[in-house]
Amino acid sequence: MRRIYMDANATTPLLPEVLEAMRPFFIDSFGNASSIHQHGQHARAAVERAREQVAALLNCRSAEIVFTSGGTESDNTAIFGILHPGDHLITSSIEHDAVLHSAHKARERGIDVTFVPVSSAGVVDPADVRGALKPGTKLISIMMANNETGVIQPVEQIGKIASEAGVAFHTDAVQAAGKIPIDVQVVGCHLLSISGHKLHAPQGIGVLYVRRGTRFEPLFFGGSHERQRRAGTENVPGIVGLGKAAEIAHAALTDGTDDRIGVLRDRLEQGLLAKIEECGVNGTGEPRVPNTTNIYFDHLEGEALVIALDLKGLAVSGGSACSSGSTEPSHVLKAMGLTPARSRASLRFSLTRLNTDADIDAALELVPAAAAHLRELSPVYKKHLAEAAAK
Repeated sequence: MRRIYMDANATTPLLPEVLEAMRPFFIDSFGNASSIHQHGQHARAAVERAREQVAALLNCRSAEIVFTSGGTESDNTAIFGILHPGDHLITSSIEHDAVLHSAHKARERGIDVTFVPVSSAGVVDPADVRGALKPGTKLISIMMANNETGVIQPVEQIGKIASEAGVAFHTDAVQAAGKIPIDVQVVGCHLLSISGHKLHAPQGIGVLYVRRGTRFEPLFFGGSHERQRRAGTENVPGIVGLGKAAEIAHAALTDGTDDRIGVLRDRLEQGLLAKIEECGVNGTGEPRVPNTTNIYFDHLEGEALVIALDLKGLAVSGGSACSSGSTEPSHVLKAMGLTPARSRASLRFSLTRLNTDADIDAALELVPAAAAHLRELSPVYKKHLAEAAAK
């Protein structure tokens, strides 16, 4: 059976070029980047080269890049590195759990937190952010692109609001990096998070961009690594891999790769809507990252559809991988006003740069067939048909 992967927002496969860049640093160039001998200095040069590659993707100074273990650490550092008891945080109701759960923990530690709502399309209104400002507001944290719907948030407007108020602004760009152009100068953020495994780098490596002059307290204490901003021996192979992936992602923004992925996504989306009754797109009408669509299939259980498709060789998801197995409807779709039934009937399709036209063709056969079969077995759907016939 040929397997097709359409769950890039959970993780992406390592690109061969990335693996080749990393390979020497597992075996021959194994030095500690803090050592002053040649082994160490070779590793240090590789780390600094990767720092430059990531900085180019974000249009920032290489010294503003702090390597972390991933998006969760970067988000946690941004929040707990800035806030103290008595401070006020503004965030949204659709953030990734790395921010959402941190916000709840911050509240337990005496930090005031405001969760601004979103529209039915899943968009934060900058006016709500402005209206939530208080004298004690120290940080605004709004994601750049939602991990479930792909909807892009108005971060540039929010950045201006933060600047006018003299408040630090953090954006979780984990699902945006490598998919849309990011210029931290234009966004106006003080802090920005990236996770390597979302853009074809390895798992376990990430970045926190920290604008020069932004004061924060590190989460880890130990050595003077990362200019005393993140203690711990650098993950040199992972950092090299992230640097190479950032270089490839930067090129993809202008070489047509992301446009091609967007065309594939649109063909998949439009094909499914044409072939399957009573389905639709969550977040439709709003700008989205080019690889993501979130589609509801009424009168179905999304988890059953995920399993049925997996048995046929197609990997998709019901939402965030970090919430997999939860019996609760997606907090993102709930915040958008979807009913619990429709939330549970929603699937996320997220493409990688490796997906092909043949993959879309296969999905356009597999998904309608699986949805039709499950609806035939569903008492809820049979009841719906009977009620419709009686009208």
